[in-house]
Amino acid sequence: MNQTRPLKSWILHQANRFAPALFFIGLVILWQLVCQLGNVPNYILPSPSAIISAFFDVEFSRWMTHLWATLRVALMGFVLSICIALPLSIGMMRSELMNRVLYPALIVIQSTPVVAVAPLIIVLLGTDDPSRVLITCLITFFPLVVSTTTGMLETPPEMIELSQSLRAPRYRETWQIRIPYAIPHIFSGLRVSITLAIIGAVVAEFVAAEEGLGYFIQFSTSFFKIPQAFAGLIFLSVISLLLFKSIQWIQAWWFPWSLPKKKTA
Repeated sequence: MNQTRPLKSWILHQANRFAPALFFIGLVILWQLVCQLGNVPNYILPSPSAIISAFFDVEFSRWMTHLWATLRVALMGFVLSICIALPLSIGMMRSELMNRVLYPALIVIQSTPVVAVAPLIIVLLGTDDPSRVLITCLITFFPLVVSTTTGMLETPPEMIELSQSLRAPRYRETWQIRIPYAIPHIFSGLRVSITLAIIGAVVAEFVAAEEGLGYFIQFSTSFFKIPQAFAGLIFLSVISLLLFKSIQWIQAWWFPWSLPKKKTA
């Protein structure tokens, strides 16, 4: 009886480890079977084989051109949102008045559909990178502000009291106590924001662009090249997933203590 427990535990561990990959493979196989057996036209739902064929029909250099255009805008908007969100969060944490004044305004900005605002930004700033970066920043900075402010406000009160009793300067209280306690919340916001940055870049490309994966998808759809559009969409999803995982890797490499403890069986 005791000898079967390690085997059972190993099987369960392997099943949990490969479950996402097996689910994805099964989903792709089911998708292919539905398209083939149901004779679904490619302009309605292309099969995985048709999407793969359409992906390789496009030149590699063309993919890289569109990828760089989207990544450039997404990463610049992401970095700009960090530069805005961190000082803003510190100010809102320190000042109750600033928090009460700015928080409703941030909610209004976040609640406004960026698709509706994007054409106005394009008219004001033109069709170059600055307008697209601003559109991306408007989408990405709100989760960072909320997560960073929440993390700093959840610092244990006894740590703040100890800092005040030692007459530590406010900047030390912020950077040596509050910010470290907020690291898990900050990285949660970063993981959300990096995927929103891709969405923001694509929205900007839908409005006004001549290159980028968003432009490529829109162009392909307008000419009824649906397998090609799906190829661009899947490529975009893979890039978003890699960026999401990169934030996790950075946290695991630089701040391993901020990760949740794994449960032991």
